[in-house]
Amino acid sequence: MTGPLVLPPPPLLPGHPPLTRAALFLDFDGTLVEIAPRPDAVAVPPDLPPLLHALARCLGGALAVVSGRPLGDLDHFLPVPIAKAGDHGAAIRPDPEAPPEVPDLPSPPPRWRVQAADLAARHPGALIEDKAHGFVLHYRLAPDAAAEAKALMSELVSEAPAHFTLLEARMAWEIRPRGPSKGGAVRRLMARPPFAGRVPVFIGDDVTDEEGMEAARDLGGHGFRLQDAFGTPAALRDWLSAARRGMTGRKEAPAG
Repeated sequence: MTGPLVLPPPPLLPGHPPLTRAALFLDFDGTLVEIAPRPDAVAVPPDLPPLLHALARCLGGALAVVSGRPLGDLDHFLPVPIAKAGDHGAAIRPDPEAPPEVPDLPSPPPRWRVQAADLAARHPGALIEDKAHGFVLHYRLAPDAAAEAKALMSELVSEAPAHFTLLEARMAWEIRPRGPSKGGAVRRLMARPPFAGRVPVFIGDDVTDEEGMEAARDLGGHGFRLQDAFGTPAALRDWLSAARRGMTGRKEAPAG
């Protein structure tokens, strides 16, 4: 069994120009921060928001957090003016000072959520995470619910397959509208300043990030799976800190 790929010290990337010419796209849960038992229990290191803000300035604004979480969640956990894409690309905000861009999307029938909530109630520890146009059934704290959760969520989506799709995440199933994706968010952001003309680099940890990685590669850049390239979110944060030092020549202040 091999260990993580050791990337060159920032600001270099394999086979490409310095990181100063990159457009950096970063997943949140499981990538920038460790996966938590519950979505609201995530622990954000206090130095992460200012690090991302500083790194975004070094990149001329070409840094975006691309997450399955709603933009409101990202703003809560990362209260800094950087570009963000939430709900798997359904809502993007390239300009931190402007309103988000949100397409007109369908919402699943309320009955679907009721059925998922009934399942969660039968399995202590399972929970529902609501989103603007869908919901997630988490069973990390109720692993015995895995098979039943998959069967129910698959059955629900089969009632309207032209409008909704089922997304598998880490011990969770999410119903979301067809169309938006993290890959689409990358493409939309890369079509406009300050991302346009740069080398896209997407870093994520989950199957939900594969579309973002693929889009970055299709556009001549890189898609890195966290576990292969870095190993842990802490190692990625260290790499980002080194990138920031490499581009500014300043030393990071001690944490705490």
